[in-house]
Amino acid sequence: MNQNKDRVAPFTPVSHPRFRAVPRRGIGFVCIVVMAMNVGAAPPATPLPAPAVTSPVAAVPAATPASVPDTLQQRLLACTGCHGNEGRAASDGFYPRIAGKPVAYLYNQLLNFREGRRHFQLMSYMLDYQSDDYLREMAQYFSSQHPPYAAPQKFDVSKATLEQGESLVKSGDPAHKIPACSACHGEALAGVNPAIPGLLGLPRDYIIAQLGSWKSGARRAAAPDCMAQIAEHLSEQQVGAIAAWIGSQVADSRARPADHVAKPMPARCGSMPSADVAH
Repeated sequence: MNQNKDRVAPFTPVSHPRFRAVPRRGIGFVCIVVMAMNVGAAPPATPLPAPAVTSPVAAVPAATPASVPDTLQQRLLACTGCHGNEGRAASDGFYPRIAGKPVAYLYNQLLNFREGRRHFQLMSYMLDYQSDDYLREMAQYFSSQHPPYAAPQKFDVSKATLEQGESLVKSGDPAHKIPACSACHGEALAGVNPAIPGLLGLPRDYIIAQLGSWKSGARRAAAPDCMAQIAEHLSEQQVGAIAAWIGSQVADSRARPADHVAKPMPARCGSMPSADVAH
């Protein structure tokens, strides 16, 4: 056992000029020294005055909530902030044009956001507690709007890609179980009443995002989900070609959704349960 472990080091006095031992010269001499040290010292601080006593602060009345008009135009502001005036779409190339879409299609998409079949936080947050009647009113308004289409966005893409996209949109790829887009969305791609949307005027980036969401399962529709089945067979290169060709087309502002599908649809679709299906 180490005997030095608990040994305390001897105290060594600190030698400092200010603290040298004072010679023993009596109490009087020490008092004189102490008095001399206090000469020139700052006078004692003057006590601060007591705080003034004030009367209690009067209670401030609660602010009156701002009155928000209960009108359709007021409710539409939540939509037009992203989708543009009358639903014509903003210029950022992502938010879609909703003006002129079939009313049942718009209503179904609002339900899909509210019920979790489509996912976009801002849309879901706004729709979580809205009633069916409220959503139907929004759908009816935007379906009735037909503002001019914006000019297509400009982007660099090869001629071969555009040609492939046009072929897929108009003829499909039967060998890979990919029907033509026009087989369901109408020959003019303006949509079909009551629930198939037009593709005219949709930005390229938006189309890519939606086809990608169907491929990954992030976007769903009422069963049978025909778009999810079709997207499953599309390659990434085909998705880009379809989006590039549709996004480059100049849309005719006079185009309206067709009243019915010209030919039997290539697959049964939950959004059009009564439509004829090719066998």
